[in-house]
Amino acid sequence: MLNRRHLRVKVLQSLYAYHQSNSGDIKQHEKNLLQSIDSVYEMYIWMLSLISEVTSYAENDAEERANKHLPTGDDLNANVKILSNRFILSLKKNKEFLTGLKKYKIAWDFEPELVKSLFTVLKNSDDYKEYIKRTGDTIQTDKDIIKFIFKKVILKSSIAEQVFEDKFIYWPVDKDVLQALIAKTFKNFSSDNYELNKLAEVTGNWEEDREFIVQLFEESIRYNSDYQQLITNKTQNWEPDRIAMMDTLLMKMAIAEFINFTSIPVKVTINEYLEISKEFSTPKSNSFINGILDKILIELKTENKIKKIGRGLIE
Repeated sequence: MLNRRHLRVKVLQSLYAYHQSNSGDIKQHEKNLLQSIDSVYEMYIWMLSLISEVTSYAENDAEERANKHLPTGDDLNANVKILSNRFILSLKKNKEFLTGLKKYKIAWDFEPELVKSLFTVLKNSDDYKEYIKRTGDTIQTDKDIIKFIFKKVILKSSIAEQVFEDKFIYWPVDKDVLQALIAKTFKNFSSDNYELNKLAEVTGNWEEDREFIVQLFEESIRYNSDYQQLITNKTQNWEPDRIAMMDTLLMKMAIAEFINFTSIPVKVTINEYLEISKEFSTPKSNSFINGILDKILIELKTENKIKKIGRGLIE
């Protein structure tokens, strides 16, 4: 699921888009921010749907084999055990999944060869051959083959990779989150009573997380000039064009958290943005951001502008 670091990255992406655009429409960019969160859930539903489609192709494959000009005995009696896989049957009856399919208008007919190619890889694998021979399956053993389809068939497919990358602009960043959501789904689907099996949630507490990202986004824009001045005062020996835009945005977000988020410890804030900088900025950004934020933090403490409560102590 999306943790607070992932959510900060979403805000960073939206702030970057805001400052790069000619539009000053904060509400539209805020809407785009929330949409970027929803797109993660949409990606999740698309992936679950693809897994389901791959298993369902066993029926098509059996028909194709039976209709060969000279079918063998095996062709006429193809094993379609996977059609009764407990995980898939549970998924197909899941109300949240069915709602998602309808909401996002999910259909794989735009890429007709993808499902067939994925099933072919699955059918020729040793894991699948062992699965269809095995008897006495449980919900757990049924999940094992679905995990194999997801991890070793779909995620290893360059065609599937391209499809998701084309459809979801942040696929390279959100791919890890998707894997966590699928893993959570496998954990959640543990009962033979389908109604007890729930899809994963995108965040731990969407009400709180929504408030967090919207406030962080708005505060970073509302006090953009003030935060820029704080940064400028501490980077007077640096040419402005030498400071990466991502570094500036990360520091402004950190300052926003220092001042406006009373329950987030400053150490947590600093560590989070230093980690994000390793992935989204330059190799030297980590030490640069750390040094500047330390100086700004001293100034803000001196001016008594940081108020932390509960676990969110300044030190």
